[in-house]
Amino acid sequence: MVYAKLAPIMMVIALPLLFYTALFGSELNDASRWIKIPILDLSFQTSDFAKIALILFIARSMAMKQDYIKSFKDAFLPLIAPIILFCALIAPSNLSTAALLFITTFLMLFIGRISLKYVVLLMLLGVAVFAAIFIVGEYFPEYVRVETWWKRINGFLYSDGQFQVIQSKIAIAEGGLIGLGPGNSIQRNILPYAYADFIYAIICEEYGFIGGVTIVLIYLWLLFRAVSIVTRCPKTFGAMLVIGLTLNIVITAFANIAVSVQLVPATGLTLPMISMGGTSFLFTCLSFGIILSVSRYVEQAALEKKQLEKMETDVQSDH
Repeated sequence: MVYAKLAPIMMVIALPLLFYTALFGSELNDASRWIKIPILDLSFQTSDFAKIALILFIARSMAMKQDYIKSFKDAFLPLIAPIILFCALIAPSNLSTAALLFITTFLMLFIGRISLKYVVLLMLLGVAVFAAIFIVGEYFPEYVRVETWWKRINGFLYSDGQFQVIQSKIAIAEGGLIGLGPGNSIQRNILPYAYADFIYAIICEEYGFIGGVTIVLIYLWLLFRAVSIVTRCPKTFGAMLVIGLTLNIVITAFANIAVSVQLVPATGLTLPMISMGGTSFLFTCLSFGIILSVSRYVEQAALEKKQLEKMETDVQSDH
């Protein structure tokens, strides 16, 4: 598959981009997550590209190592190194994205039959790396946003939430069962980033409980359809690629929703395919394109198998 060939190339591109962003990235909203493209006058969030690259690479590596997938040296170590490196580079300026990428790859390894003890080891290493980043941030706050993280955690644990979360809950409460109607939101004029981070609250205000539940069911349906593709996919690479990309979308969506209803601290994550966004929207569309490409391959493979079985049946009947 062409995506398997692209995986190492994308990794080679993504790694220098992450290093460059960490050292020289443009600061926006108190975070250095972007690099500017001078000719186009656009900002590019490198972590969105890195997520796709890493998921492609993990899926490719797992497909190539199926014969010795339980091996620590031959299978686990080559997979864990890029996961830890990418998450460590993303975390200082975008902890939530790094954490969700780590969870996605962790689940990919678990689903891909990596030995359970190695999966647990990866989880422990991940916790150790994130703890180390917190410690480094205490001494180098200009590079690691520890102060922002503590404010969000303290606001979540010891108060009713930050201003955005409070306004978000007001919007959800105002929506009631059927909502105020399309375009009739009041909180969109008050709630910061109502078009991005807190778009779910505005949906609930305008379309009510019914609209909010519908959004959740759409993402669950997406996950169900991805599992259906995975169970029918004849190739390990295609199956792992689909489940990895889908988990990335669905986990991000539920993290965004959880912030709106104050189940977790504020993260700054968008709601895939709904929030207004630049590179986030672009790479979500790219993910869907790859998933649909694998789905088409699965359908073609199933059709060819049926045709072959029909031909064999016809030959047997002739004899």
